[in-house]
Parts: sequence; structure tokens; C-alpha cells
Amino acid sequence: MSGTRRAIGWSLVGCSLFLHIITVWCYARQPDSLAAFTVLPIWIWGGAGLLMSVFAFCFLRAPLSLIVTAVWAVTLSVAMDEAKVLSNFSHPPITIERSLAINGHQILRVATVNCAGFNYGDPVEDLKKWDPDIVLLQQVYPHRVKEFAEKLYGGRGDYRAYLTNGIVTRYEIRREVRNPILSNQQLTVRLPSGAEIEVVNVHLTTAATDMRLWSKKGRTLHRTNRAIRRKQLSVILQVLEQTSPFPTTPTILGGDFNAGATDVVHRQLSRDFEDAFAKVGRGWGDTFHRRFPILRIDHIYSTRQLKPLSCGVAVSKNTDHRMVIADFMMEK
Repeated sequence: MSGTRRAIGWSLVGCSLFLHIITVWCYARQPDSLAAFTVLPIWIWGGAGLLMSVFAFCFLRAPLSLIVTAVWAVTLSVAMDEAKVLSNFSHPPITIERSLAINGHQILRVATVNCAGFNYGDPVEDLKKWDPDIVLLQQVYPHRVKEFAEKLYGGRGDYRAYLTNGIVTRYEIRREVRNPILSNQQLTVRLPSGAEIEVVNVHLTTAATDMRLWSKKGRTLHRTNRAIRRKQLSVILQVLEQTSPFPTTPTILGGDFNAGATDVVHRQLSRDFEDAFAKVGRGWGDTFHRRFPILRIDHIYSTRQLKPLSCGVAVSKNTDHRMVIADFMMEK
């Protein structure tokens, strides 16, 4: 092998290893200054690192490339949100056929749908077959929320609309809390058993899309954008704590976070909430974009009083997001 090929091989291995170190550090620490780097799913950078190490081995026979390839493979299997659900094979997949109760415990089916302002059509018929008990809607106007409730529950449901958010349910809405964060709704829903749960519907600020990582302006935009979402969620949680018996009351919190599952904003929920898809989800859980989903930005969280049983993603051609649907069991 010529000295030039050997040098190229070792350079590729070195670059791959350096990229691995930077990637692991960035996704573990999530510094705001590098929010532009971590806005992408980790497998984007992992794919680039693997390509470099595999190319170095196949064409340049650099022996260390095998070790670097293995390190990348292990890292991605542990860190990728899409890979974590592989351990959920023991949980049943979400199905259209559903149970209403298990051993006397009520089963709640919750869905979250970003309706994209109905620019793609009306997703209600695609959702209706799943027979949800509670639906969180984003990018939807008040008259559409009313239509959703009428179509899903034949006029026997309840609903509340607030700006471009909406919640519809087959149960009685007892209370509505107005939040200074305009992208948020908080309701108290009474179940047939008399039990009450808090339902929080969020739509955090739209993610920055400038991918010019070399641009200071682009990096600043991502940093500021993340800070806004973190502040929004912080206020939402503060209002929840101040206006309800949280966290001792059953609570559902979901919607469009505009942040991937590995984004630092979700760490604010880790103390009191469980991510239904991470816990029991099956299949490919990414929700945006519907045609080529590479980010899981739509989520449903629950407190410990609501045990997630199954969770999955459903496709509707009438929105640019995939719908998230989850079944929960009410603990007595």
C-alpha cells in the first residue's frame, strides 16, 4: 500500500474518532452554544463517522478503523432514540382494537395530533378509527376543535379551544386554567368513575431550521430558540404545580415539543413524568416529517398514576406530522 493511501486511511480513522468524541460530549452535555449541532438526530453524525471508518477499512485497510466502527455501533445502539425502543418487544403494539378496562382498572387512550392548520386536509377520520378518549390538537382553530369533538363523539363529547390549541374528550371537562404561555392548555377532566386527571397540551415554539453550522448567526439562532422552549416548558410546569395537586394527581402532558427526543428540554420532565413511547413504544416512533420522519418531536408523557401500556405512531395523509397514540391504565 502506498504511503499516500495509508495516510488517507489513518486520517479518516482519526477524523471519525474525533467526530465520535465531539458527538458524545455534545449529546451528553447539551450545551446551548452547540444547539445547532444537537438539533439533528445523533445518527446523522454517527452515519458520517461510520462511513469514514468503514471506507478506511474497506479501501485503505487501516486496522484501527474496525475498532472505531465498533465503537460507533455501540454508541448509536445506546444513544439513538430510535434504537432504545428495541427493548420494548415485550410490550404489545398499539392496535385499533382496544380494551376499556383490565382487571377493573380503566384504560385511557390518548392521542396527540398537529393538524398543520388543515393545510393538508382533515385528519379526524384517520384518528376516529383509533377511538381515543382524549385528543391533544395543535395548529388548529377553535371552530375546527368543535368539529373534531362532534365528529369523534357525535356531539356527546366535550372540548376547549385556546388560540391554535385544542383538547377534545369523551369525558366532562371540569376546569380550564389559562396560562401566560400562549402555546399551552391545561384542563381538569372528570372520568366516569369520578376520578379527575389533569391534561396539559403544549405546542412549544417552532424549531430553528438554519443548518449553516459554520455561521455565528445560525448558531445564535439555535441557542436562542432552545432557550425559549426551555423557558416555555418551565412556566408550563410552574403553572401546573401552582394550580393543581401535581404531582400527586394523575397528569397527561403531551403535544408538539418541536424538539427531538434527545433534546435537553425533555430533561425538565424526567423527575415527575414518563415518556410513553420511550417506555412501551413499538416501531418507528419519529413523527416529523410524515413523508420522511427523522425526528420524534410529538410526545405524550404521564405521571406515575397512569401506567403506559402501549404506544405507537399512526400516519394520516392529512397532516405533516404523524399522530402519537398511547394507552394508559389508571392505577387505583
